[in-house]
Amino acid sequence: MNDKLESYMKEYMGHPTFRTGQKEIINDILKGKSVLGILPTGSGKSLCYQLPARILDGVVVVVSPLISLMIDQVKQLKASGFKQVIAINSFLDYSQKHQAYQQIDKYKLIYASPEMLQNSQFMKQLSRLKVALFVIDEAHCISQWGHEFRPDYLKLDTVITKLKNPPVLALSATATPEVQKDIIFQLKCPSMNKHIYPMDRDNIAFVVQHVENENKKVALLKEVLQEFSIPTMIYFSSRKSAEQVAELLRIDLPNRNIAFYHGGMDQTDRILIQQQFMNEQLDIICCTSAFGMGINKKNVRLVVHFHLPTQIESFIQEVGRAGRDGESSVSLVLATPNEDVLPRRLIETELPAIEQVGLLVDYVIFLSQEKGITLIDEDDMQLRFQLSKTQWRFLKYHFENHGMIKESRILTKVYAEWKSVLKNVQRVISQRNELKLEKLSQLLDWLNSNKCRRIQLFAPFQYSVSPPKYMCCDRCDFSFTKWNPRLVESKNSSGNWVDELKLLLLQGDENEKQTS
Repeated sequence: MNDKLESYMKEYMGHPTFRTGQKEIINDILKGKSVLGILPTGSGKSLCYQLPARILDGVVVVVSPLISLMIDQVKQLKASGFKQVIAINSFLDYSQKHQAYQQIDKYKLIYASPEMLQNSQFMKQLSRLKVALFVIDEAHCISQWGHEFRPDYLKLDTVITKLKNPPVLALSATATPEVQKDIIFQLKCPSMNKHIYPMDRDNIAFVVQHVENENKKVALLKEVLQEFSIPTMIYFSSRKSAEQVAELLRIDLPNRNIAFYHGGMDQTDRILIQQQFMNEQLDIICCTSAFGMGINKKNVRLVVHFHLPTQIESFIQEVGRAGRDGESSVSLVLATPNEDVLPRRLIETELPAIEQVGLLVDYVIFLSQEKGITLIDEDDMQLRFQLSKTQWRFLKYHFENHGMIKESRILTKVYAEWKSVLKNVQRVISQRNELKLEKLSQLLDWLNSNKCRRIQLFAPFQYSVSPPKYMCCDRCDFSFTKWNPRLVESKNSSGNWVDELKLLLLQGDENEKQTS
């Protein structure tokens, strides 16, 4: 099989050799085993299911958390000649989804969001296929102790059962031993083979610059970007800040192509910006964490954190988008004395406040006991208790899991039962908030440490790190005056984004346009 795998790799993917971990994971998959794969960001995790999709008898289903990730990978696969791939998500309109459902048995690789897998019509179509492999990308999202927890991921074990329990491949770049254990537990796959590889990347240097305030951050950023004309991603925890700083940089750096990107933007605009960045039409992106997951741009040289994320896992994942081609790249963190304020606020708002949950439960009991209403209006609940979609999905999952509601219908009016569930949900919220605050403290300690940044950053995940290929960090040997990155020439954008989007997403025939 080893010799065959090498020839499949050359024939289908155009690569002469495998990267670390890929061959071992694919070998297990082809033997019908379930696998947990932890590989560093930028190490080619997607090949671990894209190549088996060409080889296996049956369809490979990939659960992916971001539409931009799906579209990017579908586009790349079609460009390479693999046409039997589709992404099913909210970007397709009704007629496109209907056509995709009608033709679903012609595909070998199907990408879907976790929310789509809760769609009964879509699941009915998937259930009639022979699913050879069920893939969970960014698998840390399934763990309540993971850094990007998503409630819809907690329902994937029932999806796997409905698809007749195919082998499962769970992939992540940032999962602590605790999260790895939780992934296996949540998926109910105790016999998973584990392939865990070091997370550090030897070509990335780590730099922290302490400044007095955010104005000084902008000034320092301008200096670095004037000196180095390289593809750059700048991460913000605030949408407003991403927009404002992008505008300030445009004014002072007229020769650079700059845009902002965040989850509050129109979906079409986001896809366009992503594609322009991939095609060298943009070279600086001011973005929130919504940008970058799964985007395979190899020549990002600089990843800046204008704001600190909430924990080390998020930071490592975002930094890992630099230098995927192995060339010298830098992670730059800009830090002020009150750098913990914004991440603390984000931690407090990720899940519902404990008081909100108590008021919501009281209201549900009132509806069922006093009003005789058993059907919950989800939009009204979100509005009335000022809950985000993620917060409501979290609560709904726990209420369903405890048998209190089913498909938005209240199943019990017993006050004592609801109060018992309330205590359980509030305990989970308290535990997660406490854990995230601990993880933020780890990152703050790293920020202010005098020790080697590389060694300390990866200490919670592995016993040692690789020797740096270029420079290590500002505590050891790094200086911007000594850095000589490979420059990239930007392409000019036509300015007509509608035409550009059509051009970028054009796939040759009508069906391929729909799947993009």
